[in-house]
Amino acid sequence: MTDLSPAVVPVEGWHVLHLFYKIEYGQWSLLTAEEQLRAKTNLTALVQEIRATPQTQLSTLAVVSPKADLGFMLLSPDLNVAHGFEKRISQALGADALTAVYSYLSLTELGEYGTPEHEYPAAVERETNLPPGTAEFETALANFRARMTKYNKDKLYPNLPGWPVFCFYSMSKRRSVGQNWYSLPFEERKRLMGGHARIGRQWHGKILQLITGSTGLDDDEWGVTLFAHNTSHIKGIIYEMRFDPVSAQYSDFGEFYLGLQLPLDELFRRLLL
Repeated sequence: MTDLSPAVVPVEGWHVLHLFYKIEYGQWSLLTAEEQLRAKTNLTALVQEIRATPQTQLSTLAVVSPKADLGFMLLSPDLNVAHGFEKRISQALGADALTAVYSYLSLTELGEYGTPEHEYPAAVERETNLPPGTAEFETALANFRARMTKYNKDKLYPNLPGWPVFCFYSMSKRRSVGQNWYSLPFEERKRLMGGHARIGRQWHGKILQLITGSTGLDDDEWGVTLFAHNTSHIKGIIYEMRFDPVSAQYSDFGEFYLGLQLPLDELFRRLLL
């Protein structure tokens, strides 16, 4: 389907839509076997179309609780493209088959507490204890710059993994008296976030995390998406981070949605479609 609307593309990064639906099984049961097959074929074709769209990704999820049945995580640079696909997803199994129960719109972002390029030399000196100006230091600096380039690219333009366990929740920083994150000096906020990030890095290889910004786009300020191979790691990283001051003193969390990434044929079987 060709969209003739002008592109709405952010300065950097991609739009991210988390979509969760309940299946109206009563309505679904009224369809004939042929109509049900046609509906599933329609959704399958739409998923294939979305995944074939340049710079667009889609995860298909079975939600593991009665909060929802079916979930999608959609990434696309153009908001018009994302919006068009969202509307088509909601109707793909039939006009009354799906009821939206939760959605979240955000943008991939670098965040404001990372290491800017002009601080790379100081970071390398702290990391390596090499004297600036030496050949070894310049090699280490080049390696650090390449590492940061990949890190920033992965945050702005991520490739969604096929890891089976998926968790999403939204969060905001508190503005309470005595716990107002935004009244702290920038350097203090950066120091606190540095400690928060160090905890996250301890889960490297067990958790893949994507934090997306939603200030002005949705109800909270960030969306957090976690991918893992088992639920113990999801539980572990969130529990451990609750003791960090950034979470314990300055963060509020939305609802948690846990799901399993499944191919469509297994997804249909799991959801009894």
